[in-house]
Parts: sequence; C-alpha cells; structure tokens
Amino acid sequence: MTRSRDRQDAGAGADKRRARDVRSLLAGAFQMPSLDSPHGDGSTPTDPAEGGRGEPTSPAPDTTAPFPAPDTTAPSLEPADSAPHPPRPATTGTPPGPAAPARPQIPRSMAAPARDGELRRTFPAFAPRPSDDTRFAESWWGNAWVSALEEGALDAKRLARGRGYAQEGHVDAITVTPGLVLAYVRGSRPRPYRVQVRLRTLDDADWARFLDVVAERPGHIAALLDKEMPRSLAECGVSLLPGAGDLEPRCSCPDRGHPCKHAAALCYQTARLLDADPFVLLLLRGRGERALLDALSRLSAARAARAAQEQDPAPLAGVRASEALAPERRLPPLPAPLPTPPHPEQPPVYPASPGGPDPFALDQLATDAAARAHALLGTGRDPVAELTLWQDAVRLAAARPGSGLTAGTRALYASLASAADRTPADLARAVAAWRQGGFEGLAVLEEPWDPPAGRFDRARPLLLAADLPAFRPWRNRLTHPRGHVQLRLGRDGLWYPYESEPGHDDWWPRGTPDLDPVGALTGLGATPES
Repeated sequence: MTRSRDRQDAGAGADKRRARDVRSLLAGAFQMPSLDSPHGDGSTPTDPAEGGRGEPTSPAPDTTAPFPAPDTTAPSLEPADSAPHPPRPATTGTPPGPAAPARPQIPRSMAAPARDGELRRTFPAFAPRPSDDTRFAESWWGNAWVSALEEGALDAKRLARGRGYAQEGHVDAITVTPGLVLAYVRGSRPRPYRVQVRLRTLDDADWARFLDVVAERPGHIAALLDKEMPRSLAECGVSLLPGAGDLEPRCSCPDRGHPCKHAAALCYQTARLLDADPFVLLLLRGRGERALLDALSRLSAARAARAAQEQDPAPLAGVRASEALAPERRLPPLPAPLPTPPHPEQPPVYPASPGGPDPFALDQLATDAAARAHALLGTGRDPVAELTLWQDAVRLAAARPGSGLTAGTRALYASLASAADRTPADLARAVAAWRQGGFEGLAVLEEPWDPPAGRFDRARPLLLAADLPAFRPWRNRLTHPRGHVQLRLGRDGLWYPYESEPGHDDWWPRGTPDLDPVGALTGLGATPES
C-alpha cells in the first residue's frame, strides 16, 4: 500500500514538471522582441562590421509603394513620441527579477549607395548643426523651399519641433528620386519613422521650355555647374521651385498633422541638400544631371547645325579645264587672289585609333592652326604673339564652337581654366567678352580705365534725350539706376553693353558694341519705363 502511494506521488511530480516546462516554452515562444537588441527586433547583427555575415541591416527604400509599410511592433495607445513600456519578461519557474531599463534603439538607415544611379541619389545624414538664424538654408533657392513648407503648414508648433529635430541631427540618410524624398526620422520612440515628401514632376513640354532657356545663355549652365541657381533660370516660366501646398508629406507616425514634426524635419534637411547641389531640385522634378547635360549638348549641336545650313557658301570663280587647255584658246592672265574667307571653317573629324593621338587634341590643334593662319592671311599678324597665358586660354576656348555644353568642350574649359588658375565660370564670361569684341572686348571686361572728357561726357545727355534714366558713371562705365544694364567704353571708342541680375554685381557681355551708346542698348530691355 505504501509502495503504491509512492508511485502515485512520483507520477504527480513528473506531471507537474512537464506542465511547468510546457508553460515556460510557450511563454518564451510568445515573448515580444527585446528592445535591448541592437536592431530593435531581437535579431542578431548581420552587418560585416558587427561580426556577422550576409546582407547589411539597412533597409532600402521602396519607391514603388504608395505609403510605407505599417510598423510590425505591438500597438500602443501612447502619444506619438512617448517612450514605450519595456517588454515583459518570460514566465519561468523562478520569480522574475527587476526589469532592465530599455536602451535607445539604433535607428535604421535608408542609405543604399549601391542602388544609386541616374535617377536615384542617396545622401548621408547631416551632423547636428544648431542655428539661431531665422534663415534655415544658406541659398535663396533653399529658403524658397523652406517658405513653401512653412506657407503650406497648418501648425507652427509642429514646424518648430521639426526644425529642432533637423538641427539636432534626427534625420537619417536621405534618398532622392523623381518626385520623392525618403528618409527615416528619429523621434522620442526608439524605432524611427519612415517619412516621404512628394513633389510633382515636370512634363516633357516644361522640360523643353527649360532646356531652351538654359541653352540660350551659356551663363546658366556655367552657374549650375558651379552649384548656383540663377533667379532668371528659376523664373523662366517653368515652376522649378515649389509653392505653398506643392509639398505632400507623409509619415508612418500616428500624428496626422500637415505636416507632422518628422516630415517637417525632412523638409528642412532637404533645403540643405538644395544648398549644396541645385541638381537635386532638377532630379526631384524628374531629370538627372547626366540626362540634362546630354540634352543640352544635343540641343546646342542642333542649333549650330541649323546656323551652318543657313550660310550657303558662295560659288568659286574659275574656268573649265577643257577650255583652259584648248590649243586654239588664248589663255587670259592669272585671276586676282581670292578674297580672305570670312572664317577658317572647321577641321575634319579625326577618328580614334588604339595607340594613336587623342582625336580631341588633334581637333583642337587643327582648329587653332586654321584660326591663326586665317588671321595671318587677313592681317599679316599672328594674334598669339603678344598674348598672356590667360588671354591665350580665352582665345583657345572662344575658338571652340558651341557654348561649353558638350562633354569635350567642358573638358577643354576645365583644363584651360586650371592652367590659368581661374574657374570655368570665369573662363565662360571671358569667352563671351572675347566673342563680343575680341582682345579689346576682354580688356573692357577686366580693365576699368579713366577715359578723357569728350565722348564719355556726351553719352549721358544722349541717353537722357532718348528718354532713358540718368545712368550712374564710374570710370569708363555707365550703369542703369536699377542696376541691370551697363555700358562700358572701350579704348577703341566703342560702347560695350552688359547685363546683370538686378541687385547683383554679376555682369555678362550682351549684344553688339556700337559707337552710339543708345544703339548699343538696343535689344537689352533698357526702355524708358525700366
């Protein structure tokens, strides 16, 4: 009887142990991931830098999804940025100890540079940069982006919080694609939020108008390559910069403000991207940098070809060979030398061959030799003999057809500017002056001088007689009171017209020099009302 009771007690103890083991197993299976995991999901690190193998832990943005995937963590009724409760410990046979404080989760990153291409660019996160200045961005186009954000916002407090997030470096790496900006933004919760800002892309008709405006003035493309955005280019009839209500932010946080503070932080940091590179704005509108430059090259080549077709060569005078060699025909005296051709023409295209000379260098040498020979034939003087290094570099660049838009011409401009210790923008401006008036045009651009009384003093009454306002004199220059048109008197007695953006001292040669100051202003928009 006693032996039977012992067997029953042993069986009951075994059943209790099995039940306890089952409860422990089930509790561990349904336990939420611990926030102590460096990835916030309980997984082991797979980044090679952390000792693991496989793909990096940084998730790549999905540019095809209309809205980011929902958060897979447990739902919470807390405010958007309040800290979540730590996970409950698993139920085991021993009483639970004190819960360890939750450590901040390492924010995820959207950076995937390997996936970048012509229509996708990833930028690293900005370091914290506090600022007391009322202007968040540094450039006028960056602040125009900020104005579009602030004018379309419904809550100034959310904007202030978002600006603080941006200054404190809460925005992770930013990915830009046509019509979309993506990034993760850290709030008060350990898990960052997925934020996107949409902007309408331009259609083909808008891009055609934009390319025509850029190709019309070589200074525009020179400014873009120097990471500048001229106001005349942004206000050319195509809406490059957004207006109030054009930005469409979305965020995975529960806050439904327009925008929430996380989306506002991403918009503020995007303004800093535009400060550094205006081509980011063009990518947002739908075109990459390489595609734009290639389109400008094709447009410039097409314009040059049409201009060449409109100039029909005059037929050469001569005698047929059969008539000249006829025995009964009396040969006339030799004809007079042919007149000097109007320009030296273009050399043939040199094919590239393995191990042979650079065809671009051959083309440049042949073009320069033809230009010098043409000058010797017409004037009897070599134009290179008395030029400085900078003047000769400008002459070589000006002899290259086009406006510095093709890849070969851009390489030539960069090489010549570097050799003369100047920038490509300086060379482009000097080329415009050289094409306006040659050596004297370059001197007018770079060398102000004090002209004697006479022609210069008579210019202002002539301008007033033409119902133009009183121009401001300074040395050999007369400047419109609005500061957008200028006349410069050269030592050759000609007036050289210049233009600049109003309020900017950025003068570019425009138009044709003339002995009459009023005639030099023809076509520059210097009307009595202006």
